[in-house]
Amino acid sequence: MAGRREEKREDLKARLIEAARERIARDGLTNLRARDITQDAGCALGGLYTVFSDLAELVIHVNSATLKALEARLTLGEARDKSPTDRLRNLAQGYLAFAVEHRNLWKALFDHFPPDTSPTPQWHLDEHLFLMDVIAEPLAELQPDMPPEDRAIRARTLFGAVHGVVSISLEGRFVGLPLARLAREVDELVQTIAAGAERRR
Repeated sequence: MAGRREEKREDLKARLIEAARERIARDGLTNLRARDITQDAGCALGGLYTVFSDLAELVIHVNSATLKALEARLTLGEARDKSPTDRLRNLAQGYLAFAVEHRNLWKALFDHFPPDTSPTPQWHLDEHLFLMDVIAEPLAELQPDMPPEDRAIRARTLFGAVHGVVSISLEGRFVGLPLARLAREVDELVQTIAAGAERRR
């Protein structure tokens, strides 16, 4: 009996995550409403709170799925034989393409701030680390003598540079780039940073 109850709970959880994911993808995080999600999932409003403590926890699970999809996009096996610079370029282009194709889900990764009473769990914070790891790997080939802690900082800096230009451009900020030029400029940015790293070897 307990097994059947847990199975139904997991089914409801999956339906709620998928309903929330579809709502965020279509309407954005700011328009997410618990009543709409439960209606889409085919359950009562109270059903959401039998699975998740609050709406913020549900969004964390949606973001977790988005991170897994992003990781799959960035860790393609065919890129492994390329040069470190080309791997960094591929990562940047893959990141940009994912952000353009899944704009609202990508944006939710950075716009979601859980309340102080329900902080982001460590397991979800740990899920973000792959972004730094996939950047640090080719950086280690470009600068093998760099201490690991410095390389981790450099990976964060490179991610921040690419994410920053992608973010302000997709948000239509006045200093952002038109979409037609964004991919080219991101590529140039990464190549410049990689060339600088190679010169310092």
